[in-house]
Amino acid sequence: MFVQKSFVSGKEEGQLYLVATPIGNLDDMTVRAIHTLREVDIIAAEDTRQTRKLLTHFQIETRLISYHEHNKTASGPEILRLLMEGKSVALVSDAGLPAISDPGEDLVRAAVEEGITVIPIPGANAGLSALIVSGLPTDRFAFRGFLPRDKKERREELERLRLYPETLIFYESPHRISKTLHEMMGILGDRKIALGRELTKRYEEFIRGSMEEVLHFLEEQEEIRGEFTLIVEGSTEVEETEMDSWWSGLDIVTHVNVHIEKGANKKEALKLTAEERGLPKREVYNEYHQNEK
Repeated sequence: MFVQKSFVSGKEEGQLYLVATPIGNLDDMTVRAIHTLREVDIIAAEDTRQTRKLLTHFQIETRLISYHEHNKTASGPEILRLLMEGKSVALVSDAGLPAISDPGEDLVRAAVEEGITVIPIPGANAGLSALIVSGLPTDRFAFRGFLPRDKKERREELERLRLYPETLIFYESPHRISKTLHEMMGILGDRKIALGRELTKRYEEFIRGSMEEVLHFLEEQEEIRGEFTLIVEGSTEVEETEMDSWWSGLDIVTHVNVHIEKGANKKEALKLTAEERGLPKREVYNEYHQNEK
């Protein structure tokens, strides 16, 4: 077990900072984010051209390197080497929080495995910004981000999410939003949704209504622009089979062990049990390992 104490004052070396950047409005850049980007040794950016504009605006002259989906296998180990040599590195994405729907997740995982301190520098986030103004429940939600590109995988993922009672959060591009909504309506049903685009920018817009109503609105537009954040109402279905599930009456440990006996490894068994019971994986994991026989 590794306990990380993240409180820092002034410049610290050998640490990875996850720095949030504006999702549109530059005024959303925090004072702490500016100080951090000025003080670290290196900034690792998803798109160096985009980040260079941000750094120029705030008069930040820190060395900039590239870290993105297509070079992460080479750039990731190099960043880890710099961290282990005592360099401080700030990771930024194109917009919003790094490691959310971008390869920063892999770098953070690798840093944690090496015992490197990882420090969040909070700020703007498109998913949560759209959620809090959606008018849909915010006490429980599930972030999914971008759905798979492959049609079969996309439909399988929507089927998996169909009975989630939590409000669902997705990201989608302008040229795919209508197609995605059509698929969602066919699998999830005509639910209430809130569609946000151009968040924090001059032409910020929120469209609320049923999926059918929002689709009709989009079809009337001459051109669809802007990256979309899609907030979808959670399931209100109660299936009859839910009360008569095969695992009804089993405790979590026994439920997991049944899957293991059928050939699943422990990780797969924990995941299947969580999905079947509609519980967070962490809750099933903790219950299993606390009471494992």
